[in-house]
Amino acid sequence: MVTSFHIPRLVIAAPSSGSGKTTVATGLMAAFSERGLAVSPHKAGPDYIDPGYHALATGRPGRNLDAFMCGPELVAPLFAHGAAGCDLALVEGVMGLYDGAAGRGELASTAQVAKLLRAPVVLVVDASSQSRSVAALVHGFASFDPQVRMGGVILNKVGSDRHEAMLREALEEAGMPVLGVLRRAPQVAAPSRHLGLVPVAERRSDAVSSVSALADQVRAGCDLEALMALARTAPALECEPWSPERALVPRGGAAPQALDARGTGPRPVIAVAGGPAFTFSYAEHAELLTAAGAEVVTFDPLRDEALPDGTTGLVIGGGFPEVYAPELAANAPLREAVAAFAAAGGPVAAECAGLLYLARSLDGKPMCGVLDADARMSERLTLGYREAVAVSDSALAAAGTRLRGHEFHRTVIEPGAGSAPAWGFTHPERRVEGFVRQGVHASYLHTHWAAEPSVALRFARSAARAG
Repeated sequence: MVTSFHIPRLVIAAPSSGSGKTTVATGLMAAFSERGLAVSPHKAGPDYIDPGYHALATGRPGRNLDAFMCGPELVAPLFAHGAAGCDLALVEGVMGLYDGAAGRGELASTAQVAKLLRAPVVLVVDASSQSRSVAALVHGFASFDPQVRMGGVILNKVGSDRHEAMLREALEEAGMPVLGVLRRAPQVAAPSRHLGLVPVAERRSDAVSSVSALADQVRAGCDLEALMALARTAPALECEPWSPERALVPRGGAAPQALDARGTGPRPVIAVAGGPAFTFSYAEHAELLTAAGAEVVTFDPLRDEALPDGTTGLVIGGGFPEVYAPELAANAPLREAVAAFAAAGGPVAAECAGLLYLARSLDGKPMCGVLDADARMSERLTLGYREAVAVSDSALAAAGTRLRGHEFHRTVIEPGAGSAPAWGFTHPERRVEGFVRQGVHASYLHTHWAAEPSVALRFARSAARAG
């Protein structure tokens, strides 16, 4: 049922990557949360790492809004689902404001998300090497697409009082409000490595301190009242909030009991890898599995020596096993348990880091040995959206199932595909990738199950049968 959904909201964007979006967005989330507001955190695009910092700042799951993987039609419903009951929603953009899926126009850009949400945009500008030119830059971004409503600017990396005065004067001439000024503050920067920021789960104590420092910096440098007033100008959204229960109902409808993977048996237990080595997941995946009747239990492959009691399904998502290869290798009891579970035909869904963990080895260290393949670090970054079709029937997807996904890794696995591949890519290149073997579906491709909820139901049913 379409409803009128109203929540104050802002999109935090920038002219380019590296301008300070994460700094500002996370700091604003923490600062408003400290005022007692329930803040709903969102991230445009497929990024897994930033939402971890958002969750730390707000105490709520960080949720992604990806118009490529989920389709533009799901952006507002997924937003409304995540923001239900909140006082304010903040959306951190991706790359530059108008950058999206390569060769697809505005698709999956921050600008598209802002338009779909009818949300005002705050542009974060790295002002470290400019003065009056900032007005020309901001004017260009504000006028490029009249449907994108630019509400103001936050100036980042400002060097001095004189520098700030010159920037303010230029923007006043351009008629663009300055909603905040942040000075250079390297002490609150989060460390990075080969795939971006170090995830919260790997540096939780330091991350808590960093987020607190970001809140202090933003509180001191930004006009929170003006930002909240701007957020309140966002009009009502007319949409049906996404629901995992409704999402599982196939087109044409179905009896509710047909959507429960349990049948007449106990709830299937689906173990989901977590901890510092496996930090990438979308909140909607667990919600869909739960809606399908499964009990979702998290375990840590770095510390737990056995799968959770009663495990009948196993999900191993993305993360950084390459950073923890020695520790993962040292946990032989769990590696053996995973191998035994897969050998017995248990359903396993593995994406990227999960693919590496199921290999024979990773950078020469023994892994689970479920797949006849070996993985290693590479200097080459593989990055981009993919259009894929399931090549082989599996516990996750029926052959012919079409999904859009995302690759993001600096590793290679040899061979790159098994005799029964997981996916055939149809765009931007044509190739097969991944492995299907007994109950195992393993691939580099990150997918968002909200785009095709049937995969969650199929996997939960596979887990129920395995029990």
